[in-house]
Amino acid sequence: MGTKKGFEASKLQGIITPITTPFTAAGDVDEALFRKQVRFFLRQGVHGVVVGGSTGEGHTLSEGELVKLTGAAVEEAGGRAPVIGGIIVDSTRHAVERGKALAGLGVVALQITPVHYLFKPTDDAMVAHFRTVTEEVGLPVIIYNVIPWCYCSPALLSRIFREAPGVIGVKQSQGDLKLLADLLLTAPPKARIFSAVDALLYPSFALGAHGSIAALPTAAPASCVALWEAVQRGDHPAALALHKRLLALWNTLVGDNLPACVKYALTVQGCETGYPRAPMLPASSSQQADIRRAVEKLLA
Repeated sequence: MGTKKGFEASKLQGIITPITTPFTAAGDVDEALFRKQVRFFLRQGVHGVVVGGSTGEGHTLSEGELVKLTGAAVEEAGGRAPVIGGIIVDSTRHAVERGKALAGLGVVALQITPVHYLFKPTDDAMVAHFRTVTEEVGLPVIIYNVIPWCYCSPALLSRIFREAPGVIGVKQSQGDLKLLADLLLTAPPKARIFSAVDALLYPSFALGAHGSIAALPTAAPASCVALWEAVQRGDHPAALALHKRLLALWNTLVGDNLPACVKYALTVQGCETGYPRAPMLPASSSQQADIRRAVEKLLA
């Protein structure tokens, strides 16, 4: 239902990049730049793209904007790579509504956060939330495990896999490699575990993560594809060398305006990305200088 022919969510792997959302100076979505960006990522060899994630400032997008951008991404991908639709909302009802709005567009799966406002559901409520969304929308779901005060433990995630079979994977964020390792150890064999531990993608892949959905692969897609491929063929010296250069870039990106910094890293590589959406500010002059140096060193 709603899945692009030729792609199976249960087989997603590799470097899946969250697309940034280009905005004009007035704060409107720039669809033309967005489409160019999708084409740029496909030329870098990525294994899939996500629309409306955190790097894409998905929390700022209206349903109509998300639907328009997701449809554009599917059109530009043209069956060459799977597209995942991102959902960042605060209730089961809204998650279902957005999921249904995306279901007929050709996305292979949905990437959905737990609720991100202050109040944390119980474990039973979290299970029910994801079970309801998968049952009512009819698309596979990857949990975007990123909300600090609503973080799902490996034990809870394993329970969700068992009790909500439409949940087929997790994007494991928050920088804790031990939690990622525990999840890889305890999750059902069919679960797809993606690392968003940006600073440690190399050890994530070495531990058996099925790939990465994260900001760093957006900022440096070709290099992250090369890192993934190096680990898959067992070339650990090459992977370690890439890791060191990618870590140096990540250290210039991370901060409260991360999407804006990722946009600047893409701009350095000739990919126009527009502005962030207010109140987020563009990368500062000092951030730009650091990012440019790191990108140039990475690509040298």
